[in-house]
Amino acid sequence: RGLPIEHANHVWATDICYNPMAKGFMYLVAIMDWHSRRVLSWRVSNTLDTGFCIEALEEAFQRFGAPEIFNIDQGRRHPRGVHRCAQKSWHRYQHGQKGPVDNVLVERLWCSVKYEDVYLRAYETPTELRTGLARYFTFYNTRRRHSALDRRTPDAVYFDQANQELVA
Repeated sequence: RGLPIEHANHVWATDICYNPMAKGFMYLVAIMDWHSRRVLSWRVSNTLDTGFCIEALEEAFQRFGAPEIFNIDQGRRHPRGVHRCAQKSWHRYQHGQKGPVDNVLVERLWCSVKYEDVYLRAYETPTELRTGLARYFTFYNTRRRHSALDRRTPDAVYFDQANQELVA
């Protein structure tokens, strides 16, 4: 709220959504950099256990370092272990009483994932879903241009910003 987000790894966010399949559904968790809209890591699971969320958090942390702020949706879908993992891993952690737009970028990601991929393909199996999501997130990060990013891709913004931070 009112905080200008001006560089990569300033604010990360995470959320969980469910993805329908031909028979049943799978949960999807993603870690996103707010400045670039880049999906840093993601996992799917058929249960809301803590493991798949922590795996996604740990991968993002190992590959990209630590953000200054990490937002976790206040919804009850996030397992408690994820909150503890985030608190231990990140300097500043935000959770609890938040405004309605605090996770809007991840919510927009869910719309994109579902309407541009999941609903169109009606995946039959968890393996098909994982393969399809891997393909979609590669497209999303490397080729999908965003008007909010001056028609650049999330990768172009994220890595350009990250490289500038290394030089400075």
